[in-house]
This record gives sequence, structure tokens and C-alpha cells, in this order.
Amino acid sequence: MGGARATRPRHPVQGELFWDRPSGKIIPFESFQTPGSGGSRPRTKSAASKSPRKPKYVHEGQGELDFLPPAPPKARTLGTTVEAVIFCDDPVATRMHRAIAAGIDWALVAVAYGLFLLVYGVCGGGFAFDRESLLLIGGVLPLLGCGYGLVWGLAGYESPGMRWANLRLSTFDGFRPDRKQRFMRFIGSCLSLCTVVGLLWTFADEESLTWPDHISGTFPTPQKLDSQVFHRR
Repeated sequence: MGGARATRPRHPVQGELFWDRPSGKIIPFESFQTPGSGGSRPRTKSAASKSPRKPKYVHEGQGELDFLPPAPPKARTLGTTVEAVIFCDDPVATRMHRAIAAGIDWALVAVAYGLFLLVYGVCGGGFAFDRESLLLIGGVLPLLGCGYGLVWGLAGYESPGMRWANLRLSTFDGFRPDRKQRFMRFIGSCLSLCTVVGLLWTFADEESLTWPDHISGTFPTPQKLDSQVFHRR
């Protein structure tokens, strides 16, 4: 009887409250040991423990694609094989449009010349029809014309005739011309006026440009495309 009876523990023991054992990523207290106890802590996954990925094998001929070489930039051509000198999309003013602007400017020069003759006559100047008088009085007209063009060229603005005709100057690249380009255009205009060939060059040029246009690298163009009075056919 005494041997069959179970021995009672000396201290009371509380029964387990949770019968299910923790599973998954939860570490039970029974398996946890401090570093000094001789055990080893459970290993967790970290970036350092991961082995480096091996580079994938790439076939030798995979990166060698037969791409065509880029085509060199070609200059803009006209209806013929002649290369264009104007690289922007601004149209060149028509001959009639430019003639109206030039006519208005020369009309203003003629008014200034008439005022000069009036002041000259009022001040007692004589109008003798000899060679010296004709050269003196006749030479004032081109001087007034050159001074008129030089003033607007140095000022950096279009002449009243061009503004009345809704024209503006533009470079071959589509920018506003600077004072140097305007001065070179003035020199080209004087040369063309003396030879007359520079003005007639517009009939032979593929883009209807004159000598002043080629010398200065500028050309007249309408201020707004919708405000053109004359359109090229």
C-alpha cells in the first residue's frame, strides 16, 4: 500500500494554463537561453547571412545588336538641290511687301528733302542750274537717305515703313538681330543702292533674298502670319 501510493511534492505546483505549444515565429521560454549559459540563441534571417546572388550568365552575342549608325544632319534644301541658308520657319516677305515698306521709307526721306530745300530757299540760298549747284543740292538726297537708315540701324528698331507694313527683321536662325547685324545690313543696303544689282538679286535667289540679307544674315518677315497683306502663291 505504501509503495503504490504516489509521492506528493513538497511544494505546490500550478498546472499549465495553456495546453497548446507556441509555434511559428514565436520562441518559447523553455528554449530561450542567455549567452552565458552555454547555449546558442536561435538564428534569425538577416541581410548579412544571405549569400550573394550569382550574376546571370549572358550570352556573348546578346549585347551586340545591329543598330544602324545615326544619320548625319542634313541641311534643309529647297525645291531644287540648292541648300537653304534660312534655318528657321519664318517666311521671307514677298517682293511687293518689301517694296511697299521701302516706298514708305523713301517717301519720308523725300519729305525731309523737301523741308531742306524749303529752309535753303528761305535762308537766301540760290537755285542756280550749274554743275556745282546741282551736285550740292542733289547730293543731299542720298545723304538724307543714308542718315535715315543709319539712325534706325543704330537704334535697333525697324524703320517706320517696315512697321507700317507689319514687317520685322529676323536672323537666319529665327532670332532678333543685334546692332552689329543691323549695321551690316545698312552697309549692304548702301552697296545695293549704289549698284542696283543687290536689289535685283531677289529675282535670281532661290529664297528671294537680296545682298543686304546675305551680308547681314537677316531678312524681313511678317510680324504675324495672319496679318500678311500679300501672300506668296
